[in-house]
Amino acid sequence: MVKVLLHGCNGAMGQVIAGLAKKDPQVEIAAGVDLNTEKKQDFPVYASLKEVKEPVDVVVDFASAKAVDGLLDYCTERGIPVVLCTTGLSQEQIEKAQAAGEKTAVLRSANMSLGVNLLFKLVAEAARTLYGEGFDIEIVEKHHNQKMDAPSGTALALADAANGAVENACHYVYDRSQRREKRDPMEIGISAVRGGSIVGEHDVIFAGTDEVITLSHTAYSKAIFGKGALAAAVFLAGREPGMYTMADVIGS
Repeated sequence: MVKVLLHGCNGAMGQVIAGLAKKDPQVEIAAGVDLNTEKKQDFPVYASLKEVKEPVDVVVDFASAKAVDGLLDYCTERGIPVVLCTTGLSQEQIEKAQAAGEKTAVLRSANMSLGVNLLFKLVAEAARTLYGEGFDIEIVEKHHNQKMDAPSGTALALADAANGAVENACHYVYDRSQRREKRDPMEIGISAVRGGSIVGEHDVIFAGTDEVITLSHTAYSKAIFGKGALAAAVFLAGREPGMYTMADVIGS
């Protein structure tokens, strides 16, 4: 049984994960951390990491980007593996996560869903085939009106998958409102839509002359991310220090 410390336990995703964990025989939420210390589940909830008393095997983080620095310090000092699910990290925080991977196991993924991680592979394959044939690459992502960061971490990861497949020949464009010029064939356009209760939609569009290929993923429930996070926690517990991704979990 893998004992999990749930960081951001009273947030929307934290509550989803807590509910899924009750039905998963491989994991147990030993404790939670949240600024809102209301006890919504059957495990103790603390306002800060330093207050946690229970022994844990791994941390699952679905808090906020501003809490990531303290979390990485906590896990590094104690050698506790961490599944880092929070998006919207700065470049400095990404580098700090990579440094933490030298002392403990860190799994960071832009998206915890199995389907999205397969989409990364498909997008890379499509880019290798189509970009050299003159296809333009555009990414459109849609999320609920409460999401703080834009574009989504998944959209950026999809752009990176496509760009990496063509030797990083492209640059990213997020807004064309101030431009009066034709589209640069070496750009990848990334557009964000925010509205209603959309869980998550990502379309990667390869637009060529007289034909368009679109690779899409639609999330109908946050549960897909929670299931992936718990699978990642089981995978990461007891691992050697290093940086891991969902591709490692899928291949395990």
